[in-house]
Amino acid sequence: MNLSEKLFDLVEKGENRRKLRRIFYIVLAITFISDFFIRREHVEFVWQAIPGFASFYGFISCIFIIVFSKWIGHRWLMKEEDYYD
Repeated sequence: MNLSEKLFDLVEKGENRRKLRRIFYIVLAITFISDFFIRREHVEFVWQAIPGFASFYGFISCIFIIVFSKWIGHRWLMKEEDYYD
């Protein structure tokens, strides 16, 4: 069994998927909470002083990239089955 098969088994099994999702949520919460303990003395923009803004912005940006990529993939990249006929 090579590494790719092990990773596939790790992600695709239902009980492992739940564990991974919990781990990712815990890491996300730790990242968000840790932002409240960082001192911000020299901020360039107003939103940099808001605790948790960077992790929230990163999360929303990631969701936007995924949704936009799927949209552009379905609208522009995917062709019908008989496209080359």
